[in-house]
Amino acid sequence: MADTVAEPAQAPAAVRHAEEVMGTVFSFDVRGGEPVAVQTALREAVAELHRVNEVFSTYRDDSQVSRLARGELTVAECDPEVAEVLELGAEAERSSDGWFSLRYGGRLDPTGIVKGWAVERAARRMALAGATGISVNGGGDVQLLGVPGPERPWRVGVSDPLRPGGLAAVVSAAGAAELAVATSGTAERGAHIIDPRTGHSAVTDLLAVTVVAPTVTWADCWATAAFAMGSREGLAWLESLPDVEALLITAGDEVRCTGGLAARLG
Repeated sequence: MADTVAEPAQAPAAVRHAEEVMGTVFSFDVRGGEPVAVQTALREAVAELHRVNEVFSTYRDDSQVSRLARGELTVAECDPEVAEVLELGAEAERSSDGWFSLRYGGRLDPTGIVKGWAVERAARRMALAGATGISVNGGGDVQLLGVPGPERPWRVGVSDPLRPGGLAAVVSAAGAAELAVATSGTAERGAHIIDPRTGHSAVTDLLAVTVVAPTVTWADCWATAAFAMGSREGLAWLESLPDVEALLITAGDEVRCTGGLAARLG
């Protein structure tokens, strides 16, 4: 879980909104831009999140993904976004050597990529409307674009899984036009991450993996895959990815970081 923190001084007036959708809460903090255009884009972004839920929810028997999994639809018969998400998921599977998976219990389930993808899309919609500082937080996975005010970077607090209410770190987006922070772990939802090699809950020494990358679509995928790998293999793999930094917290209260993470803390 992560919380966005913006310095209030000298910041443009904020447009904030929280929406319950996709089984979590999406929080918007939007700065700058023409007010009517920003409010219109916000309404459109929220409506789009609900439409995405209708298309991709594995809990709805009538969703396109559920019907696709049962063989009642082909990918070509689904909305174009379904093919887009499945292609992204397939790329994540290849890049992680199968540690990220589009299947859960043998059934098609793109849940592991849809939320991050939806967060990023919502943020970019706000940017197209002219907003100059954007934070969209979907259940703790955050996409940041621009800045909240002059010389005021976005900052994201990373929750400590062993100390409820405490922070393990604060990530700063200083100097970055776009930055994302995503966490996978057991603190919020229990043992929900699957080891694709066994089909069962991942047996790992980790409690949480937080990934910092330019886009939350990939940050979310990489955090999930690294958690399933465990701390040793996960850290080595994350170190190999370009423009990616990470913080890993083990059940033994060890904190392990990629080499460049320190430059993103503050």
